[in-house]
Amino acid sequence: MILNRVYTFIEETLSEGGRELKRPLKRVAVAAVIENPFAGRYAEDLSELMDIGAELGQLLGQQAVAKLDGDAPHSYGKAAIVGMNGEREHAAALMHPKLGAPLREAVNGGKAIIPSAKKMGGPGTMIDVPLHHKDAMKVRSHFDAMEVRIPDAPAANEIVVIVAVTNGGRPHARVGGLLLENIQGEDGLN
Repeated sequence: MILNRVYTFIEETLSEGGRELKRPLKRVAVAAVIENPFAGRYAEDLSELMDIGAELGQLLGQQAVAKLDGDAPHSYGKAAIVGMNGEREHAAALMHPKLGAPLREAVNGGKAIIPSAKKMGGPGTMIDVPLHHKDAMKVRSHFDAMEVRIPDAPAANEIVVIVAVTNGGRPHARVGGLLLENIQGEDGLN
């Protein structure tokens, strides 16, 4: 893997809707800008990107969780932006087969699927990293997203890979659904 840059984005919400939070909500995204080894050419075998995905799951997952400053991770998500000389399938190869296991290890759990988004674009392309609870995806208070944009990436031959984690759900959530205290955490749904 040729890793060009790593970016860290931290959003800390102290108040929302005119009401102070009991505890600040921290959302963290860590993004890696890598060279795309398949830029400009079609390849049937994308296993090299799958292996890079495992490396990035560990690197980005550990760095994101560390930025929660000791708080337990509640939610997670992943996303990728492929430069214009690549394919969306390159993002899929990075994110789906092998990135998940090391990310789940970093968040100490992860029974639920890891929501993801992928797109193609050039430098400055924005992407919303989808988020939901790591162990029970039906916890509506944790349905959210974090916007990430890197001004100078991805270049045509690069891919931006992003992992995001939070220490809680949306501030003042009140739309019903499965509550945190009722999570069973066995099947990834409830």
